[in-house]
Amino acid sequence: MGGPDPYDVVIGTDVHGELPGLLGEKARIVAVVHDEALPELVRPVTAALTAAGYDVRELPVPSGEAAKETGVLAGLWSDFARLGMTRSDAVVGVGGGATTDLAGFAAASWLRGVRVVHVPTTLLAMVDAAVGGKTGIDIPEGKNLVGAFHPPAGVLCEVSALASMPERDYVSGLAETIKAGFIADPVILDLIEGDPVAARHPEGPHTVELIERAVRVKADVVSADLKESGLREILNYGHTLAHAIEKAEAYRFPHGHAVAVGMVYAAELARLAGRSDLVDRTEHVLASVHLPTTYDADAWDELRAAMTIDKKSRGGTLRFVVLDGLARPGRLEGPDEELLAAAYRRVAE
Repeated sequence: MGGPDPYDVVIGTDVHGELPGLLGEKARIVAVVHDEALPELVRPVTAALTAAGYDVRELPVPSGEAAKETGVLAGLWSDFARLGMTRSDAVVGVGGGATTDLAGFAAASWLRGVRVVHVPTTLLAMVDAAVGGKTGIDIPEGKNLVGAFHPPAGVLCEVSALASMPERDYVSGLAETIKAGFIADPVILDLIEGDPVAARHPEGPHTVELIERAVRVKADVVSADLKESGLREILNYGHTLAHAIEKAEAYRFPHGHAVAVGMVYAAELARLAGRSDLVDRTEHVLASVHLPTTYDADAWDELRAAMTIDKKSRGGTLRFVVLDGLARPGRLEGPDEELLAAAYRRVAE
């Protein structure tokens, strides 16, 4: 990943030995913040760090969005204090996107910032949450409303970890991969459409390439944003409605599933606004990998209210990322209420 402090994203199998190189030599204590349900995926991480001479301390946290609560964050701060962690020490986050979001924010806020390396264990985390430097937690009023930008010192994607994922969870990560295809790299769409059955499984022939391409899209966008602030907003394609759905579902609805519905909604907004017509292709590629393309028809009023306080609105004015063509992202600001409601009818079930 580029930027003022560039870092490596290692993608492959049997790559845990690369961890010490990502972490550096200055750290003494390494706090391994990990999903408590993944002991078998944590063992090779702690083994590699211990073998390299670090004082490794495991700090388990709840699975999923339950990790991204203020109480869990405060508990980590107390743990860091108990361990005597200094600014030269480091955090390693092992788990899905929720875990890396939490670990990243804990690292960003402890002593005003310590090093963090992410070891994402889900497809969603590998292609999105663990790269780019966004960290955050949830509060009852919304998802990721509290957070910070804190780029990691490195990211290690051990692809073999994906084999243990339930298919539904793995497919959820494909939504962010497909998003990268629509906003920047159509080859991603071609690979998935060419063999959607294989794309639904981590053993598929294009898994590593899909991850590499999606990570490269995010890296390019984040690097460009440093030169022209605001460009990384295109990574929010489909997310305005998605975050509203997640809030309505008390964060029990998979993020990727919500993003899938959000992309159909954004595509329909673009079509109704005369910007582009990619709705059919969006619905087709998502459905081909068993991602949802519709949501509750009666939920519109609640979702519309939730979108107003989403961090992507400006002073109550909604801003949507839409496409002016394939791999041509743009913005739609303050659309008419009738247009918003009409677009929702496309996804209403």
